Amino acid sequence: MTSMNASPAPLRVALVGYGLAGSVFHAPLVSATEGLTLDTVVTSDPGRQAQARAAHPDVRVAASTDELWARAGGGDAPDLVVVASPNKTHVPLATAALTAGIPVVVDKPLAATAAEARTLAALAERTGTFLSVFQNRRWDNDFLTLRRLLASGELGDVQRFESRFERWRPQLKGGWRESGAPEEIGGLLYDLGSHVVDQALVLFGPAVRVYAETDVRRPDAQTDDDTFIALTHAGGVRSHLYVSATTAQLGPRFRVLGSRAGFVKYGLDPQEAALREGLRPGADGQPWGEEPEHLWGRLGSGESPLTGGGIPVRTVPGDYPAYYAAVEAALRTGGPAPVTADEAAHCLAVLEAARTSSRDGVTVTL
Repeated sequence: MTSMNASPAPLRVALVGYGLAGSVFHAPLVSATEGLTLDTVVTSDPGRQAQARAAHPDVRVAASTDELWARAGGGDAPDLVVVASPNKTHVPLATAALTAGIPVVVDKPLAATAAEARTLAALAERTGTFLSVFQNRRWDNDFLTLRRLLASGELGDVQRFESRFERWRPQLKGGWRESGAPEEIGGLLYDLGSHVVDQALVLFGPAVRVYAETDVRRPDAQTDDDTFIALTHAGGVRSHLYVSATTAQLGPRFRVLGSRAGFVKYGLDPQEAALREGLRPGADGQPWGEEPEHLWGRLGSGESPLTGGGIPVRTVPGDYPAYYAAVEAALRTGGPAPVTADEAAHCLAVLEAARTSSRDGVTVTL
């Protein structure tokens, strides 16, 4: 007889794709979430199959999603499918999962266009099936810190938001992310741009005008690797967003200018680096997402933080585990997704406008 206080059985997660996104982000975060268990990894690559089994000894491995859909409707159906495969597969795989009535999380970008995202949102609504988009950078330490500063009013009225996701990668790495084929949905505009645009929209609301410059800088590159996006938000804030693989000197991750003070923060959230190194949230009781004091941002006015201006602002710990904890809670209770397909559609509308702006040399009104 089961105890009245017994915890419910964990929800079984099937992860589609075991490249960077699947192996570094989704598999570890799912495994670290109470109430979820990584049940199946879908990949046709023998090396990645072996990698998945080594990292997760109890996982089942499938070579094709056909095996997942065959389990739909039966006692062995997954409780959640996570789509972490290449961008061009996001829409067809999400459509298949929703049609089968299986809740689904899709890595960003959800789709190539806002129209496709809205179609998926409508399918989820029609089938009564959970759909969410993995926008993990909403749980970056710097983003959480900035949200706290905005809530406190310490900046006053924000006038300009500068966000940089810059790297120095002068050599091409190859693969679909650097492909110029339109169906691959490659390039930094849709890769890192999905993060910085989503963050700007969450912080400052919808954009009404978009201007962009997308460039292909590296020899033999096929798609954008150095991109600037300027947004005018409905509330008047201007966001200047930079994503680049060709930045020899990195700028601040955030520079936020308000009527009372400014906030400047250098460096990237440490969670991705920790996950790449094999560290796991909650392992051995160690704190997760913490940042040393010398990396804290500074708040002040009238002087550069690099010459001692402003006061240090303790960085809120990053919290990627919060995403899947929210997914698990939503699946149990029928509550809202932590990131919705409609939010993804708004982001994609901005990315589409940015592409048009750069191509035609115009400012696009939304």
